[in-house]
Amino acid sequence: VRLVESGGGLVQPGGSLRLSCAASGFTFGNYVMRWYRQAPGKARELVADISSAGGMTAYADSVKGRFTISRDNAKNTVTLQMNSLKAEDTAVYYCNADLRRAGNYWGQGTQVTVSS
Repeated sequence: VRLVESGGGLVQPGGSLRLSCAASGFTFGNYVMRWYRQAPGKARELVADISSAGGMTAYADSVKGRFTISRDNAKNTVTLQMNSLKAEDTAVYYCNADLRRAGNYWGQGTQVTVSS
């Protein structure tokens, strides 16, 4: 199983970024996918998740209305569109695939820094 995130970077407050996670090594369309983040000195927190077929999504209260999770099961990718970014969104963002008894997998993370 391999999860590779991309798209992080430095952005000004109010700006946007689009994170992508390319998945391989498992039947992508069978599993819920999640984005987590971890800010310095804080615990890792769930940001958003999306059902296996993409019809159901859920978000942390702190990002509702600003972030959108989506997936393309033909391309084995999950995306996090982040708009109206705030300084408190600064964190390392991780893609996650919980394959239940087959294991719980993480990408290497991508840094998002929101600063003027």
